[in-house]
Amino acid sequence: MTDLYYPLRSLREGHWFKLICGASFQHLPAIRSLVIAYTLAGADCIDVAADPAVIAIAKAALKLAASFTQTDDERHPHALPWLMVSLNDGEDPHFRKAEFDATACPPACTRPCELICPADAIVFASALSSTMAPGRGAGVVSDRCYGCGRCVPICPVQQIETRSYQSTPAAMVPALLQDGIDAIEIHTQIGHMDEFCRLWAAIEPWVHTLKLIAISCPDGESLLDYLWALYDHIAPLPCPLVWQLDGRPMSGDIGVGATRAAVKLGQKVVQAGLPGYIQLAGGTNHHTVPKLRALNLLHPQSLNASTTVLPLSDQPLVAPRQFHEAADDGVASYVAGVAYGSYARTLLMPILNQLDAIGLAVAEPAARALAMAQARSSGATIHSSLQPSLSSTAERSRSIGLEEAPDLLWEAVGLARSLVSQLKTFDTRQRTRLDL
Repeated sequence: MTDLYYPLRSLREGHWFKLICGASFQHLPAIRSLVIAYTLAGADCIDVAADPAVIAIAKAALKLAASFTQTDDERHPHALPWLMVSLNDGEDPHFRKAEFDATACPPACTRPCELICPADAIVFASALSSTMAPGRGAGVVSDRCYGCGRCVPICPVQQIETRSYQSTPAAMVPALLQDGIDAIEIHTQIGHMDEFCRLWAAIEPWVHTLKLIAISCPDGESLLDYLWALYDHIAPLPCPLVWQLDGRPMSGDIGVGATRAAVKLGQKVVQAGLPGYIQLAGGTNHHTVPKLRALNLLHPQSLNASTTVLPLSDQPLVAPRQFHEAADDGVASYVAGVAYGSYARTLLMPILNQLDAIGLAVAEPAARALAMAQARSSGATIHSSLQPSLSSTAERSRSIGLEEAPDLLWEAVGLARSLVSQLKTFDTRQRTRLDL
């Protein structure tokens, strides 16, 4: 077998780790850094928005991470995570952006929205975040917003709204699936059967090209009936199926208790014996795995904290349905993995902010010199022409690659691995080194 199947082995053995960059998160520099760090930390899957630019930057980051990564045993190369895109069959909180007119904000407002935003996606002209380039417009920075909605109820004048969108009309699906992605995830909700079927009709001709299909759904009345109806509609499948149980969407960074809903939902669905693999999401954080372990919801091999993830052997792989039928009790009675979104991103936010600050520091002298030269050549005053040129140059140049700051790179990988290692430990033959 090749390293292509490492992620599937992680599913089978119950130590699957997925990074959720965010179905609406489109900030390319941050996505690039997150993909590099979590790839080098041992993630099995990277889930990104169904946006061609996001997909391209994620693929480039995976390629770069592969060039850094080696193993002590060349027979067992370090596996790259599978690249997944998220699609939605209708209105969904993961597929929205906040928006408001910053000029309408009361001058005396304390701007609680700016403080509560976990993505630094809200800025004001008079008090720009230190991580934002000069001259950036005030309000919501769309590419940074991933739709958590925390700013909406906290606005004192209730002027913040959310704009929902469907990222995957049927006409876009073939183009997305031709981009060389490994997996798709369909976000759906109870009662969306007709919408799901329409989206599935666009996806089905391409299913044979995928390594995995995931279906994400929050809890609700008749959840199990709905999931079984979905399975009956899409079965049989040529690839593994993952049920992503969305406990408390986009809340993992709020606090330890945010994970309770996901764990409770996991308990509920594990008992239903659905074919496929079960993966938690929505409120997942550093407390999720210990909670699962305490409740004996992890794979027996993963219940032992000292379990070592060994390189892939040459034994044949077992499809999810085969495993389901072969299990002693007739069901896959464990949680196969965990997906981390807001918590995983927040964990690396200090690193991302430092990269932005370094980029601004590097860009500013060159921008200032260019602005002064332009002012002299045009005969304009330096004061009047400096700021626009400085702003535009800094905006273009402020983002530097994580690999350009080796100390930050190692720190980011260490932070990412502190989360990944809750699910898996690493054999010495899997140790990676960076070619810097």
